[in-house]
Amino acid sequence: MHYLFSLLIICFSLPFPLIASENEPPVNNSIDEEKSIITVPAFRAKYTLLHKSSPVGTALRQLTYVGQDNNESKAAVYHYHTDIEWLIFSDKRSETSTLTIKNNKVIPQHYTYDREGTGRDKSYEWRYDFIAKKATDEKSHRQVTIEQIEGLQDKLSYHLQNRLDLIKQANNETGQKRYSYPVISTSGSIKNYDYEYDGEEELILPYGLVKTIRLKREITAKKRITYAWFAPELNYLLVKLYQVKAGAEQFEAQLSSLEITN
Repeated sequence: MHYLFSLLIICFSLPFPLIASENEPPVNNSIDEEKSIITVPAFRAKYTLLHKSSPVGTALRQLTYVGQDNNESKAAVYHYHTDIEWLIFSDKRSETSTLTIKNNKVIPQHYTYDREGTGRDKSYEWRYDFIAKKATDEKSHRQVTIEQIEGLQDKLSYHLQNRLDLIKQANNETGQKRYSYPVISTSGSIKNYDYEYDGEEELILPYGLVKTIRLKREITAKKRITYAWFAPELNYLLVKLYQVKAGAEQFEAQLSSLEITN
Protein backbone atom coordinates (compact mmCIF):
# COMPACT_ATOMS: atom_id res chain seq x y z
CA MET A 1 0.00 0.00 0.00
CA HIS A 2 2.91 2.35 0.69
CA TYR A 3 4.15 1.81 -2.87
CA LEU A 4 0.66 2.34 -4.25
CA PHE A 5 0.34 5.84 -2.84
CA SER A 6 3.95 6.71 -3.64
CA LEU A 7 2.78 6.82 -7.26
CA LEU A 8 0.46 9.75 -6.61
CA ILE A 9 3.19 12.34 -6.79
CA ILE A 10 4.56 11.37 -10.21
CA CYS A 11 1.64 12.82 -12.10
CA PHE A 12 0.86 16.00 -9.57
CA SER A 13 9.00 26.58 2.68
CA LEU A 14 8.31 28.31 -0.84
CA PRO A 15 11.74 29.21 -2.29
CA PHE A 16 12.80 32.82 -2.74
CA PRO A 17 11.68 34.83 -5.78
CA LEU A 18 14.02 34.38 -8.73
CA ILE A 19 15.73 36.69 -11.21
CA ALA A 20 14.46 35.43 -14.52
CA SER A 21 17.51 36.28 -16.64
CA GLU A 22 20.33 34.61 -14.70
CA ASN A 23 20.04 30.85 -15.18
CA GLU A 24 17.95 30.49 -18.31
CA PRO A 25 19.02 28.67 -21.47
CA PRO A 26 18.84 30.68 -24.68
CA VAL A 27 15.33 30.85 -26.15
CA ASN A 28 14.49 31.45 -29.81
CA ASN A 29 12.41 34.64 -29.99
CA SER A 30 10.50 34.26 -33.24
CA ILE A 31 7.88 36.83 -34.26
CA ASP A 32 5.22 34.11 -34.42
CA GLU A 33 5.89 33.07 -30.82
CA GLU A 34 5.79 36.65 -29.56
CA LYS A 35 2.39 37.16 -31.21
CA SER A 36 0.93 34.07 -29.54
CA ILE A 37 2.11 34.30 -25.95
CA ILE A 38 -0.04 32.01 -23.79
CA THR A 39 -1.00 33.00 -20.27
CA VAL A 40 -2.29 30.47 -17.76
CA PRO A 41 -4.12 32.36 -14.98
CA ALA A 42 -2.87 31.84 -11.44
CA PHE A 43 -5.11 29.20 -9.87
CA ARG A 44 -5.77 26.93 -6.93
CA ALA A 45 -7.31 23.55 -7.77
CA LYS A 46 -8.38 20.92 -5.23
CA TYR A 47 -8.81 17.22 -5.94
CA THR A 48 -10.37 14.24 -4.21
CA LEU A 49 -8.12 11.18 -4.11
CA LEU A 50 -9.76 7.77 -4.38
CA HIS A 51 -8.75 4.14 -4.11
CA LYS A 52 -11.27 1.62 -5.47
CA SER A 53 -13.86 4.44 -5.59
CA SER A 54 -13.43 5.28 -1.88
CA PRO A 55 -12.07 8.72 -0.84
CA VAL A 56 -8.69 8.41 0.86
CA GLY A 57 -7.36 11.96 0.78
CA THR A 58 -7.06 15.30 -0.97
CA ALA A 59 -4.63 17.02 -3.32
CA LEU A 60 -3.88 20.64 -4.17
CA ARG A 61 -2.35 22.01 -7.36
CA GLN A 62 -1.48 25.72 -7.40
CA LEU A 63 0.19 28.25 -9.71
CA THR A 64 1.33 31.59 -8.29
CA TYR A 65 3.12 34.40 -10.14
CA VAL A 66 5.83 36.34 -8.30
CA GLY A 67 7.66 39.59 -8.95
CA GLN A 68 6.88 42.08 -11.68
CA ASP A 69 4.85 40.98 -14.68
CA ASN A 70 6.06 41.66 -18.23
CA ASN A 71 5.29 40.38 -21.71
CA GLU A 72 8.69 38.74 -22.19
CA SER A 73 8.80 36.41 -19.18
CA LYS A 74 7.00 35.58 -15.96
CA ALA A 75 8.43 34.19 -12.73
CA ALA A 76 6.15 31.68 -11.02
CA VAL A 77 5.88 29.04 -8.34
CA TYR A 78 4.10 25.80 -9.23
CA HIS A 79 3.06 23.69 -6.25
CA TYR A 80 1.48 20.30 -5.65
CA HIS A 81 0.47 18.78 -2.31
CA THR A 82 -1.19 15.51 -1.30
CA ASP A 83 -2.59 14.40 2.06
CA ILE A 84 -3.72 10.77 2.44
CA GLU A 85 -5.18 8.89 5.42
CA TRP A 86 -6.20 5.30 4.79
CA LEU A 87 -6.71 2.84 7.65
CA ILE A 88 -3.40 3.01 9.56
CA PHE A 89 -1.53 4.43 6.58
CA SER A 90 -0.70 8.15 6.27
CA ASP A 91 1.19 10.04 3.60
CA LYS A 92 1.80 13.77 3.11
CA ARG A 93 3.79 15.10 0.17
CA SER A 94 4.75 18.56 -1.01
CA GLU A 95 6.37 19.31 -4.36
CA THR A 96 7.36 22.80 -5.56
CA SER A 97 8.95 24.10 -8.74
CA THR A 98 10.19 27.68 -8.95
CA LEU A 99 10.37 28.56 -12.63
CA THR A 100 10.21 31.10 -15.41
CA ILE A 101 7.79 31.07 -18.36
CA LYS A 102 9.35 32.67 -21.44
CA ASN A 103 7.87 32.53 -24.95
CA ASN A 104 5.58 29.67 -23.90
CA LYS A 105 8.54 27.68 -22.58
CA VAL A 106 8.78 26.60 -18.94
CA ILE A 107 12.29 26.94 -17.51
CA PRO A 108 12.71 25.30 -14.06
CA GLN A 109 15.21 26.81 -11.64
CA HIS A 110 14.57 25.35 -8.18
CA TYR A 111 12.79 22.13 -7.18
CA THR A 112 11.87 20.81 -3.73
CA TYR A 113 10.14 17.63 -2.60
CA ASP A 114 9.17 16.52 0.90
CA ARG A 115 7.39 13.38 2.04
CA GLU A 116 6.41 12.29 5.56
CA GLY A 117 4.09 9.69 7.03
CA THR A 118 4.06 5.91 7.29
CA GLY A 119 7.46 4.56 6.31
CA ARG A 120 10.65 6.46 5.55
CA ASP A 121 10.50 10.24 5.12
CA LYS A 122 12.14 11.74 2.03
CA SER A 123 13.35 15.20 1.08
CA TYR A 124 15.01 16.51 -2.11
CA GLU A 125 16.17 19.93 -3.26
CA TRP A 126 17.71 20.72 -6.64
CA ARG A 127 18.82 23.97 -8.24
CA TYR A 128 19.43 24.34 -11.99
CA ASP A 129 21.90 26.62 -13.80
CA PHE A 130 21.35 26.20 -17.54
CA ILE A 131 24.04 28.71 -18.48
CA ALA A 132 26.69 26.68 -16.64
CA LYS A 133 24.95 23.41 -17.61
CA LYS A 134 24.92 22.32 -13.97
CA ALA A 135 22.32 20.87 -11.61
CA THR A 136 23.05 21.04 -7.89
CA ASP A 137 21.71 18.60 -5.31
CA GLU A 138 21.44 20.97 -2.34
CA LYS A 139 20.95 18.15 0.18
CA SER A 140 24.16 16.29 -0.63
CA HIS A 141 26.10 19.28 -2.07
CA ARG A 142 26.59 17.36 -5.31
CA GLN A 143 26.72 18.76 -8.83
CA VAL A 144 25.95 16.98 -12.08
CA THR A 145 26.55 18.19 -15.62
CA ILE A 146 23.41 18.70 -17.71
CA GLU A 147 24.14 17.43 -21.20
CA GLN A 148 20.61 18.05 -22.48
CA ILE A 149 19.35 21.63 -22.10
CA GLU A 150 16.61 22.18 -24.68
CA GLY A 151 13.18 21.70 -23.12
CA LEU A 152 14.50 20.11 -19.91
CA GLN A 153 11.97 20.02 -17.06
CA ASP A 154 11.89 18.97 -13.43
CA LYS A 155 9.45 16.36 -12.12
CA LEU A 156 6.69 18.93 -11.59
CA SER A 157 7.33 21.71 -14.13
CA TYR A 158 6.70 19.44 -17.11
CA HIS A 159 3.01 19.33 -16.15
CA LEU A 160 2.80 23.09 -16.69
CA GLN A 161 4.69 22.83 -19.99
CA ASN A 162 2.25 20.14 -21.12
CA ARG A 163 -0.68 22.41 -20.31
CA LEU A 164 0.84 25.27 -22.33
CA ASP A 165 1.41 22.88 -25.23
CA LEU A 166 -2.21 21.71 -25.13
CA ILE A 167 -3.45 25.31 -25.21
CA LYS A 168 -1.06 26.17 -28.05
CA GLN A 169 -2.23 23.16 -30.03
CA ALA A 170 -5.88 24.16 -29.60
CA ASN A 171 -5.10 27.71 -30.76
CA ASN A 172 -3.17 26.54 -33.81
CA GLU A 173 -5.27 23.45 -34.54
CA THR A 174 -2.10 21.43 -35.22
CA GLY A 175 -3.67 18.09 -34.33
CA GLN A 176 -0.67 17.01 -32.27
CA LYS A 177 -1.06 13.47 -30.95
CA ARG A 178 2.14 12.90 -28.99
CA TYR A 179 3.95 14.89 -26.29
CA SER A 180 7.44 14.14 -25.00
CA TYR A 181 9.30 15.89 -22.16
CA PRO A 182 12.88 15.33 -20.99
CA VAL A 183 12.70 15.31 -17.18
CA ILE A 184 15.58 15.43 -14.70
CA SER A 185 15.01 13.09 -11.78
CA THR A 186 15.94 13.44 -8.11
CA SER A 187 19.08 11.40 -8.87
CA GLY A 188 20.20 13.76 -11.62
CA SER A 189 19.48 11.41 -14.52
CA ILE A 190 17.29 12.42 -17.46
CA LYS A 191 14.55 10.42 -19.14
CA ASN A 192 11.66 11.22 -21.46
CA TYR A 193 8.07 11.30 -20.24
CA ASP A 194 5.89 10.45 -23.24
CA TYR A 195 2.13 10.98 -23.56
CA GLU A 196 -0.23 10.14 -26.41
CA TYR A 197 -3.63 11.55 -27.31
CA ASP A 198 -6.25 8.94 -26.35
CA GLY A 199 -9.60 10.48 -27.26
CA GLU A 200 -12.32 12.74 -25.85
CA GLU A 201 -14.71 12.12 -22.98
CA GLU A 202 -17.42 13.88 -20.99
CA LEU A 203 -16.95 13.42 -17.24
CA ILE A 204 -19.10 13.91 -14.17
CA LEU A 205 -16.74 14.97 -11.37
CA PRO A 206 -17.20 16.50 -7.91
CA TYR A 207 -16.49 19.79 -9.68
CA GLY A 208 -19.32 19.20 -12.16
CA LEU A 209 -19.86 18.09 -15.75
CA VAL A 210 -16.88 18.77 -18.02
CA LYS A 211 -15.82 17.89 -21.55
CA THR A 212 -12.27 16.61 -21.72
CA ILE A 213 -9.48 15.26 -23.85
CA ARG A 214 -7.55 12.25 -22.55
CA LEU A 215 -3.80 11.57 -22.70
CA LYS A 216 -2.17 8.22 -22.01
CA ARG A 217 1.27 7.31 -20.71
CA GLU A 218 2.28 3.65 -20.82
CA ILE A 219 5.42 2.17 -19.27
CA THR A 220 5.52 -1.34 -20.71
CA ALA A 221 8.41 -2.58 -18.57
CA LYS A 222 6.50 -1.75 -15.39
CA LYS A 223 3.08 -2.75 -16.77
CA ARG A 224 1.81 0.66 -15.73
CA ILE A 225 -0.61 2.95 -17.57
CA THR A 226 -1.54 6.48 -16.51
CA TYR A 227 -4.52 8.32 -17.99
CA ALA A 228 -4.86 12.10 -17.64
CA TRP A 229 -7.95 14.14 -18.54
CA PHE A 230 -7.78 17.86 -19.38
CA ALA A 231 -10.70 20.29 -19.78
CA PRO A 232 -10.48 22.68 -22.77
CA GLU A 233 -13.13 24.92 -21.18
CA LEU A 234 -10.82 25.35 -18.15
CA ASN A 235 -7.73 26.22 -20.21
CA TYR A 236 -6.73 22.55 -20.26
CA LEU A 237 -6.51 22.17 -16.50
CA LEU A 238 -5.92 18.60 -15.34
CA VAL A 239 -9.30 17.43 -14.01
CA LYS A 240 -8.80 13.69 -13.56
CA LEU A 241 -5.93 11.23 -13.18
CA TYR A 242 -6.20 7.45 -13.15
CA GLN A 243 -3.52 4.79 -12.95
CA VAL A 244 -3.49 1.02 -13.38
CA LYS A 245 -0.63 -1.42 -12.87
CA ALA A 246 -0.77 -4.94 -14.29
CA GLY A 247 -4.50 -4.44 -14.79
CA ALA A 248 -5.17 -3.44 -11.17
CA GLU A 249 -6.39 0.03 -10.20
CA GLN A 250 -3.81 2.03 -8.27
CA PHE A 251 -5.46 5.38 -7.59
CA GLU A 252 -7.69 8.11 -8.98
CA ALA A 253 -7.76 11.89 -8.56
CA GLN A 254 -10.84 14.00 -9.45
CA LEU A 255 -11.17 17.79 -9.52
CA SER A 256 -13.42 19.04 -6.71
CA SER A 257 -12.98 22.83 -6.85
CA LEU A 258 -11.17 25.52 -8.82
CA GLU A 259 -10.33 29.11 -7.88
CA ILE A 260 -8.74 31.60 -10.29
CA THR A 261 -6.53 33.72 -8.07
CA ASN A 262 -5.39 36.59 -10.29
